[in-house]
Amino acid sequence: MNILAIDTSNQVLGVSLLKDDQIIGEVMTNLTKNHSVRLMPAIDRLMAEVTLKPEQLDRIVVAKGPGSYTGVRIGISTAKTMAWALNIPVIGVSSLEVLAYQGRFFNGYICPFFDARRGLVFTGLYQWKDNQLVNVMAEKNLLMEDVLNELAEVRKQVLFVSPDIGLYREAIQESLGNLAVIPEGPYHVPQAGHLGLAGLNKKAEDTHALVPNYLRLAEAEANWLKTQKEKENHG
Repeated sequence: MNILAIDTSNQVLGVSLLKDDQIIGEVMTNLTKNHSVRLMPAIDRLMAEVTLKPEQLDRIVVAKGPGSYTGVRIGISTAKTMAWALNIPVIGVSSLEVLAYQGRFFNGYICPFFDARRGLVFTGLYQWKDNQLVNVMAEKNLLMEDVLNELAEVRKQVLFVSPDIGLYREAIQESLGNLAVIPEGPYHVPQAGHLGLAGLNKKAEDTHALVPNYLRLAEAEANWLKTQKEKENHG
C-alpha cells in the first residue's frame, strides 16, 4: 500500500511517502513560511524523487488539527482534493496523536500540546498499550495551568512533547518536578512518517465529510456567535 501523509497543521510542513509501514521518502521544514505556496511543490518533488506517480497512491493521510486554522485548512483541502481526483480514501488523524508518536518507547503518560495563546493549549493525554497508542484524556483547549494541576494529581511520570515547549518548560517543572520528562529538541517536532503510520490501519472517512478538528472556534466566528446571541437576548 502506497500512502501519502500530509501535515501543515502547525509550523512544521511535513510530507511523507510510505510503502506499507516503511518510509520511502520524506520532506520536512520547521520554518515560519507559507504552507499554501510550498505544499504542492513539496509533494511533486518528493514523488518524483521516489519515482511514484499519483495514480499509484492507495490512500492519503492528513493531520486534521488542532493547530493553525489556516494551516489545518490547507492540509485538509489539499488531501481531499487529491483523494477525490484519484478516487482513493482519505484519513484524518489528530495532530496531537501524531506528536504523541514521539513517545513511542516511553512507558508512562505522554502529553503532547500546542500553544493556543493567552496561556491556553491544545492538548490530550496518551499512552502506549499493547503496541497501540491510546487516548487516556480527551483532547481539549484549556489553560496550561489547569492541565498541570490535573497531571500533578495523577502522580505519574509524564512525557511532555511540543514544538512550544520553551513557553511552558518552567511551569511544567515547577508543577511536576521529577515526574516531568522533557526530551531534547528533535523529539518535539511532529513527523509526517508517524502520521502515515497512524493512518495505516484507521478506517477511511467519506471524503466530503472530513473536517478540521479545531477544538475551538476561530476568534472571528466566536465573536460573531456572541453578537448573534446578544441580539437574540435583547430581541
